[in-house]
Amino acid sequence: MSNPSPRIACRGCSSELVADELERNARVCPQCGFHHVLSARERLDSLADEGSFDEFGADLYSVDPLGFPGYQEKLRADRERTGLSSEVLTGYVSIGSNRVVIGVSDANFIMGTMGSVAGEKVTRCFELAVEAGLPVIIVSASGGGMRMQEGTIALMQMAKTSAAVMRHHRAGLVYIAVATHPTMGGSAASFVSLGDIIIAEPGAMIGFAGPRARAAIGEKMPPRLQSAESLAEHGMLDAVVPRHELRSVLIEILDFVNDRAPSRT
Repeated sequence: MSNPSPRIACRGCSSELVADELERNARVCPQCGFHHVLSARERLDSLADEGSFDEFGADLYSVDPLGFPGYQEKLRADRERTGLSSEVLTGYVSIGSNRVVIGVSDANFIMGTMGSVAGEKVTRCFELAVEAGLPVIIVSASGGGMRMQEGTIALMQMAKTSAAVMRHHRAGLVYIAVATHPTMGGSAASFVSLGDIIIAEPGAMIGFAGPRARAAIGEKMPPRLQSAESLAEHGMLDAVVPRHELRSVLIEILDFVNDRAPSRT
C-alpha cells in the first residue's frame, strides 16, 4: 500500500493542501490562488518547449572573496540541495518555437540573492542575445537583493547588469522581465526594472527595502504597497499574469516581436 502524499499549509490562506495536488497545479493554491515559489528548473519546465533548453554558464561557481564566515559551507549545501551551480539558471530555449535567451532565478539558492556569478550570468544572457539577435527573458526571484557575503563585488553587479540591458536595448532587441515572489533589493532596482515589458505573478512582492527592513527603522507600510497588483495600478508593471497563463502570454508577445502569426500553443 502506497504512503499517502504529505500535506502542507498554504502560505496564503493556511488551507491544508495535499502536496502532490499542489505540484500538479503548478504550486498554485486551488483555494486562494496563492503562487508558491517554484525552483528554477520547475519554472523552466513550465515555460519552455520540451527538450529545447541549451544551458550555458553551468561551470560558473561563486567563490568567497571576503572570507565571510560560513559562506563556503552555505554555498556547498545549497548546491547539493538544489542541484544548481549558482542562483541563476541560464541558456537558450524555445518558447512556442520562438528562440530566446533565458535566465531564471532560484529563490531556494541563498534566497536568490545576487552575487558576482549571478551578475555575470545575467550579463552573459544579454551579451549572447546581442550576438545572436535574440530576445531575452529574465524570471527573477530574490528575497535578499545583493549578497552581503560578497560586499561591494555584489553591489557592482547592479551597474554591470544594467549596462548589459542597455546594450541589448540599443541593438533593437526586446527584453521581457518576469517578476515572481519575491523580487527585492538590487535585482528589482537594476535589471528587473529595465524590461521593455515587465510582467509579474499575482501577489508577488516587488521592491527595494521590504517590510522587515522598514520595520527595523520604525517605518510602517500599507499592506499592499509592494504587491504586484499595487505596482500595476500605479503604472510600474505592464501586466499581472497568473502562472497558468504565463507561457501563453509570452508566446503571444514573442510571436508579435518576431512578426509571426499567433501559434496558440
